[in-house]
Amino acid sequence: MKRTRGKKGRETGCTVNTQALAEVRELLGDAPRSRDLLIEHLHKIQDAHNHLSDTILAALAFEMCLPIAEVFETATFYHHFDIVKKGEKAPPELTVRVCTSLTCSMFGANELIEKLKIRYNGDIRIQAVPCVGRCQGAPVAVAGTYPIELADEKKVEDAIRKGQTWTDAPHFLNYHKYRKAGGYQTYLDCINGKYSRDEIIKMLDDSSLCGLGGAGFPVGTKWKILREQAGPRLIAINIDEGEPGTFKDRYHLERDPHRFIEGALIAHWAIEAESIYIYLRDEYAGCRTYLEREFVLLKADPPAPLPPIYLRRGAGAYICGEESAMIESIEGKRGLPRMRPPYIAQVGLFGKPTLEQNMESMHWVTDVIQKGPAWFGSHGRNGHRGLRSFSVSGRVNKPGVHLAPAGITLRELIDEYCDGMLPGHQLHGYFPGGASGGILPASMADIPLNWDTLKSHGCFLGSAAVVVFSNQDSVKELALNAMRFFRDESCGQCTPCRVGTAKAAHLMEQEHWDKPLLEELSKAMTDSSICGLGQAAPNPFRCAIKYFPEEFS
Repeated sequence: MKRTRGKKGRETGCTVNTQALAEVRELLGDAPRSRDLLIEHLHKIQDAHNHLSDTILAALAFEMCLPIAEVFETATFYHHFDIVKKGEKAPPELTVRVCTSLTCSMFGANELIEKLKIRYNGDIRIQAVPCVGRCQGAPVAVAGTYPIELADEKKVEDAIRKGQTWTDAPHFLNYHKYRKAGGYQTYLDCINGKYSRDEIIKMLDDSSLCGLGGAGFPVGTKWKILREQAGPRLIAINIDEGEPGTFKDRYHLERDPHRFIEGALIAHWAIEAESIYIYLRDEYAGCRTYLEREFVLLKADPPAPLPPIYLRRGAGAYICGEESAMIESIEGKRGLPRMRPPYIAQVGLFGKPTLEQNMESMHWVTDVIQKGPAWFGSHGRNGHRGLRSFSVSGRVNKPGVHLAPAGITLRELIDEYCDGMLPGHQLHGYFPGGASGGILPASMADIPLNWDTLKSHGCFLGSAAVVVFSNQDSVKELALNAMRFFRDESCGQCTPCRVGTAKAAHLMEQEHWDKPLLEELSKAMTDSSICGLGQAAPNPFRCAIKYFPEEFS
């Protein structure tokens, strides 16, 4: 079958395999062929075939009336799409992915990969991947979509043999239980006139609730800005927590997903939005299963008329945690950050003013309204207000998500919430905000963990991903691990980040670091990269050099 005219009437010269086109049409069914669903359709095809062939991509382009180049450039941008060209061998039916990011590398992930490669000898694909959001159980492997915490050869073998699949988390609160416990009553109170929109926004302002995805921008202020924009407005919930060391959103999703949904519905009412889009990272296959099921229950028996709610699936690109890159991905494109201004609050998703909010920020909205802004603001230490969900991993006895006062210090967090350091390990240092948040030594473990207090030390809190390492770990190796991550995850749009991360990783692989050259490179990246990835990427090596001089003597 030959297509003679494209979407805009241009000649395409694209020959389409009839059988492939029939398969695409069967898989897509009655789903719209709109441009923004391209990534969703790519997932459907890969889920069915375990890969994407160039023949099937050509058929998809034909079916969606898109230039084949757009389909290929989108599919090849994301790590989770396996493109198999004509004459190439398709990947094995099963892939076991092993996380090699900060915490997992500390607990032997690379050694596990080598053992698994020898054991399965190509029959099963063994793949090194970046953080999969389960750092508390390092090292982590994923067989298909089944996560294996504290992974070793035996656990991986058992999972493969049994063909294990997802089950509900033990403390999962489903729709019916949530409603029975009073869930969605706050949303009903809002739409029934108990509160005005201005009252809700003032409560959020007074509570000191901030964006908990990394930037820490006040939630009430953001909602107020959106209300001032001309409609129609949209909401985009960011659950693409790809920062190495971060897993708090998954923790809350696996226990109480309707709390953030209710918060999103309240936001929708407060800013008079049109629709809600939820962007979930692809690594959270279990959470996606939960949400799909719970949305069916919610829509079948809604507490009140619901706005359109769309669940969109990421495809393995850390950059899509950046708000404008996420917007591009929801629109079915490559996740390339946008230049600003305009900000997405002005021109966001589909060109409309968009409220972008982290999932955990929405999680707290209902509590702030029910218990009052003073309740949330009453928590905190060392002059700071609020609560934080700290994702703590590394050399501690009790890793996991710990709900603690804002402004708590690392030492207090370890002693009071993590049951101290592992036996035989002494605190040597920590990443206060994941791979990009910089590195601080044990001598600075009494700094309050908050956005403002860390900035003066060249670090930031970000999404509160705290990775603790000991005297048995190498700062140089950990900093290099972080830089390799940024090199691999750079979207490539701007030269300072694309070239700078690769050059920095190369310099850091040398026995002796060229510190003047690294500092020069750092300045170029921070001053001229388009988005936060390139601007923050130098933090690990700058902090390593500044705070751990003994490793460079």
